[in-house]
Amino acid sequence: MKKYLPIILILSFIKLIIQWFGNGNYGFHRDELLHLSVSEHLAWGFMEFPPLIAFIGKVSYWFFDYSLLGVRLFPTLAGVGILVLCCLIAKELGGKSKAIFLAGICILAFLPFYRNHTLFQPVAFDQLFWTLGFYFFIRFINTEHIKFLMLLGLTLGLGLLNKYTILVWAFAMFVGLFFYKKGNAFKNKWFYVSAFISLLIFLPNIIWQIQNDFPLLRHLQTLNENQLEKISTSAFILEQLEITPPFIMFLCGLIGLLFSKRLKNYRSIGIASLVIFLTMWVLKAKTYYVFALYPVVFAAGAVVISNLLVKKPFIIYLVAASVLLPMVYFIPQLTPILPIEKYVEFYQIEEDNGRIELTGDYADMFGWEEQVKLVDSVYQTLSIEEKNNCVLWAENYGEAGALKILGNQYGLPNPISRHGSFWTWGYGNKNADVWISLGNEKPSVEYVFEEVELVKMITHKYAINEENGIPLYICRKPKIDIENWWKDYKDHVFD
Repeated sequence: MKKYLPIILILSFIKLIIQWFGNGNYGFHRDELLHLSVSEHLAWGFMEFPPLIAFIGKVSYWFFDYSLLGVRLFPTLAGVGILVLCCLIAKELGGKSKAIFLAGICILAFLPFYRNHTLFQPVAFDQLFWTLGFYFFIRFINTEHIKFLMLLGLTLGLGLLNKYTILVWAFAMFVGLFFYKKGNAFKNKWFYVSAFISLLIFLPNIIWQIQNDFPLLRHLQTLNENQLEKISTSAFILEQLEITPPFIMFLCGLIGLLFSKRLKNYRSIGIASLVIFLTMWVLKAKTYYVFALYPVVFAAGAVVISNLLVKKPFIIYLVAASVLLPMVYFIPQLTPILPIEKYVEFYQIEEDNGRIELTGDYADMFGWEEQVKLVDSVYQTLSIEEKNNCVLWAENYGEAGALKILGNQYGLPNPISRHGSFWTWGYGNKNADVWISLGNEKPSVEYVFEEVELVKMITHKYAINEENGIPLYICRKPKIDIENWWKDYKDHVFD
């Protein structure tokens, strides 16, 4: 192992440096603001996701406060861990130095990982748990040591506390086990102990779901109606093909796991990989859901290629270059290593009516600071008595998260919102004298209040469309019962 360590360390350092340069630019993404907000309300579950991201957010706050670099260090470390595991899997599959090198290159070339390992979201940790689970299972195949079964159960349990999509991984592994020594694993009592460990770890979230009327099901229904139903079956495949060089390596790995004699001991991994891919396709899952599968298949692909070219090792470096170099141009589109002005210039993005149309992720990193500053400027005009009886009401979780996380430095009161998990934290002071409304449209505020004053329509050159041209109101004299108004919105929190 020591002779392979320099390869792994160098590739890991390159990954870390690229991500690090991107992590400090632009601003928090709306999802990051939500994940940091839930960390202020630790529980065993939330309306949108399991609890682990909130715990990681709390750890981040303890170490780095609400520092952009500090928060994003965690998904970046998960990404580096995935690269290391991919290299280790290549070794476990019988690969030597060239295979390990090529496996690491595949991770560096896989563009979606730059986005996934920049943003503070459960996705990066989901990919880490999937890859770790595959690694432990391969180690179990190679050693038949029960400790790897126990570690497999621990990984699945923690993965379930992070993102429910790992259930697809668990289902696929269950199917794959029938093809490992003719299903002998099901006769091993330690397999069931491992499953029990997973269940025990996941149990608090199950109890939370029961106690809260299964918000997961409502969230899935809304997600299916608003997003997944619009995804065509062809789009799932076509979006994989957009990243052509790494996808070719993925296909090499999948074919190798299924048909290569040298990898016949790991056929169960190939079956599981195929089941995962087909399941995600049939369910019309978002494309990035399946990206957690890529590292283990990349490792297999690297082993297959290195075995084919064992007598022509220099060609392996040509393969590595052909996989990585075409991707380099696109890296700034996935992690913000370029300042925004240079990014716009580099990709020749034209300005239209004072607006720059960025990709959704980048556009979602702009405008929050300006919103918070404007709310603070209005809040500071209030008398001391009004400040003590003021509610900040945001339309969506991005705006509410910005007021909560970025507003912390201004001493703003905690915001309320009827969107997602914010709804569960209540309406604050229902007898407040002043409400400052951010993002809520005129019919919404006029339905609740007698006195409504428009302060400003907020615009931003780079912000996403839904956060451009949003209203800021000062509202007084509620004309409805706030408590009932809040409760009646229970079935619409995901709208």
